[in-house]
Amino acid sequence: MNYKYDINFLRQLPKTDLHVHLDGSLRISTLIELAKSRNVKLPSNTESGLKELVFKDSYKNLDEYLSGFGLTCSVLQDEESLEQVSYELAMDNFAEGVRYVEVRFAPQLHVNDKLDMRSVVASVTKGMDRAKNEINNKIEILSGSEPRFEYGIIVIAMRMFTRGFSDYFKKFIMVHKYTPNENIYALASLEMAQAVVALREEGFPIVAFDLAGSEDGYPAGDHIKSFDYIHKHFISKTVHAGEAYGPESIFQAITELHADRIGHGFHIFSPDKILSSLIKNKENYIQKLAQYIAEHRITLEVCLTSNLQTMPELQNDLKKHSLQKMLDARLSITLCTDNRLVSNTTVTNEINLAVNNFNISPNHLKNILIYGFKRSFFKGSYQEKRDYVRSNINYYEMLAKKFGYEV
Repeated sequence: MNYKYDINFLRQLPKTDLHVHLDGSLRISTLIELAKSRNVKLPSNTESGLKELVFKDSYKNLDEYLSGFGLTCSVLQDEESLEQVSYELAMDNFAEGVRYVEVRFAPQLHVNDKLDMRSVVASVTKGMDRAKNEINNKIEILSGSEPRFEYGIIVIAMRMFTRGFSDYFKKFIMVHKYTPNENIYALASLEMAQAVVALREEGFPIVAFDLAGSEDGYPAGDHIKSFDYIHKHFISKTVHAGEAYGPESIFQAITELHADRIGHGFHIFSPDKILSSLIKNKENYIQKLAQYIAEHRITLEVCLTSNLQTMPELQNDLKKHSLQKMLDARLSITLCTDNRLVSNTTVTNEINLAVNNFNISPNHLKNILIYGFKRSFFKGSYQEKRDYVRSNINYYEMLAKKFGYEV
């Protein structure tokens, strides 16, 4: 059955974004402004020019998709720029009804001679806090008629990196001149994990640790020590997996890195992506993996537009996406943007794409959106989280009644 939804209903609904990269989600006007003030050369100094040359609606391949990050990171090398884009990200999210966001970034890409790990995290926190305080002092939130805005920070370790990634990584490789690459990657992620624990103990709102970057040839196993360290310090874990590699990558993220959530998980139902000769019955392997994920409520952070832009096998047809199989298998999923600028999308747009391409009833939509709150890495106590989730459920049900949807 095809359900029709009022776009204003979707826009006003309380939403989450649990998978959004800071350096992929700048306002394009801010990128131009920061580049000008920091003498960073762009391919074009107009919004239309950048959209034509860099930040497109569709991309030829993943390399083209990733090309814009070199530009965004180049303007995010000081405290002021990091604070500004963080503030704007929070405000842009709230403007479309997002009540909770977990912003993720790799501090290593912003560290330089004038900026250390702590300063990077502090700058993002300052920007997010400024927006949060501004939003939560609105009369409709102070009165309790609408849920408040909250956020958390997810810090990323990289599966791999080169000297060209950043000043920090260049120096890291130089210092470990005689260390094999896989050991360098492991050392860097452990250093990041130790920084995360220290900064969280200091009071920064870091809610989780992530692993991102090229999957193929850079296995999760290289990062076991860093994720064990995070695990033993009671910090949540999310891992990019099943995006460019198959079910085995998702399996590794869960069994070796203790993943509580999976970033993307696109290839979870792709037997052709299983490479191990030890797995004889591929369909059975996938069935057991999906069942384990369902039973343990390991949430998949689904990014439809991003996948459409970077997965050639979709052939620009969203109905070929594995989301329907995820829903049929009763997996816990949440809809996310990945990169608001690079993918030219919003949370509202991701939801609209989902309801227009897949069989999602009003009640099912409610479950998906509310599960974003339930499976968030909310930084408050368990009871505070329950109360916060309930406030968003109540607001959702009020809006559903207002727009005439039975939930």
